[in-house]
Amino acid sequence: MPDILGATNPVPGYDKAAANRNIPVSPDNTQIQNVPDPSRVTRTDGRTEQEDSGAQGSGVRYDSNFQTFLQRLRDTPGMAQSLASILSGRQGTVVLSGMSEGIAQEMSQILEMLQMDESQLLDFLSGQVRAQTMFSGALFALLRNAYAKASSDGVRTDILQFLRNYADFSSTPHLEGNILRNLHSMADAMPASWAEKLRDMIAQLENGIMAGDRAGNLEILQKGVFPYMGTYVERTHDLGLPRTLLSMLALNMTRYENGSEPNLLESFHQLAGYGTLKTQLGGIDDEALLTLLRKGQQPPSSRAVQFANHLTAAASAALRGEGSAEIQHAFQNLMSALLINESVYMPINHYLIPLQWDGRMLFSELWVDPNAEDSRDNRDGGRGEKSMRFLFKMDVQSLGLFDVILTTRGTNVDLYVACPDKAVQFSKQIETEISKILVRNELTPTSIAVRRMDRPVTLTEVFPKIFEGKNSVNVKV
Repeated sequence: MPDILGATNPVPGYDKAAANRNIPVSPDNTQIQNVPDPSRVTRTDGRTEQEDSGAQGSGVRYDSNFQTFLQRLRDTPGMAQSLASILSGRQGTVVLSGMSEGIAQEMSQILEMLQMDESQLLDFLSGQVRAQTMFSGALFALLRNAYAKASSDGVRTDILQFLRNYADFSSTPHLEGNILRNLHSMADAMPASWAEKLRDMIAQLENGIMAGDRAGNLEILQKGVFPYMGTYVERTHDLGLPRTLLSMLALNMTRYENGSEPNLLESFHQLAGYGTLKTQLGGIDDEALLTLLRKGQQPPSSRAVQFANHLTAAASAALRGEGSAEIQHAFQNLMSALLINESVYMPINHYLIPLQWDGRMLFSELWVDPNAEDSRDNRDGGRGEKSMRFLFKMDVQSLGLFDVILTTRGTNVDLYVACPDKAVQFSKQIETEISKILVRNELTPTSIAVRRMDRPVTLTEVFPKIFEGKNSVNVKV
């Protein structure tokens, strides 16, 4: 029968069926990739499990979480550059056009906060330090020492359980905000006939959060929201966004329940029952413990918290689609830089120092490694002071980007400054002034150098310990 659907008649011996029959079976050919099947182990092939960044544009690696972290660390611009692209050097002025009224208002609040004197700058930086060290103070120092010296796994497990309870207890406002956002997103994604009752429960939950009724809020979630959403999914077979958000809600609710005061006190009493800790912890009653733990939390009126709140409010509005595409891209870069520096794979501390000084805007990022490796530490059998290393990245208005690498060992200080072309002619003067500042603060300048910046230094060059994460398990499921 003629092939009436083809453009031409097939040549005898060269039709598709015959060609397919002549293909040899090669089970050991690694060029033929296996079909991914997590339930069985197959032979090796040429699969790299890495997404083609050229084709897809995201460059996400599927073989390793840590490699993804390193890749994003390399590609993500710094927070200082992102802030400099958003703000100008004059108070109340915004560089980029297209900001919504809400974003502009938050930015004006930030610009007012950037006018700091020395004491306000110290308070701002100290606030960031306190925010990054949740487990600080005499109580946690005692628990850290007890964990290191514990002779049984039971003591270590109970110490970690108390720390988990405290972490969730101190994150109560954050968890409550996540729960409300999850519920509002679920209601928005559901039909109006189902969403009405859910919004009534959300209103009850908001009232309970304002009243501080944690037990009542948990009852609404456990006996109201979850059974109702289970019925919704069963009857509508909606396996989309509401069901996904319900899984996130379960995680936040579990942490919310784990951080309750009864759970926190119960885990503390469990610790106080051990003979090794009874003498130190037995004299702390419940009220004294709660007062001590609340005192260690960051006060909402601190300058660092207010700055973070205004910045996140502006970023949230921008990422919801307010403002121009340029504004959204700038805030997206800002949030990416913030998240990558707070990654669990980042072994060094990160701080942001934006301020207006002598009429100029200065956006600086600071990375600190309190246990930096130094070849001099191995001298004299490792005795003496340990090294600390600091990296400042400063973007100074009308001058440009500076990289400052500072290494201390006791009172000895090594300092290297990479400066833009405008400042190179003053390099000797800068070296002299830096030496005077160090001597004035009872430090010894052992090596001071100011040179032209050929290229910005990378974090991994200054802190090679970042690569130590390769020694841990870093698979991605």
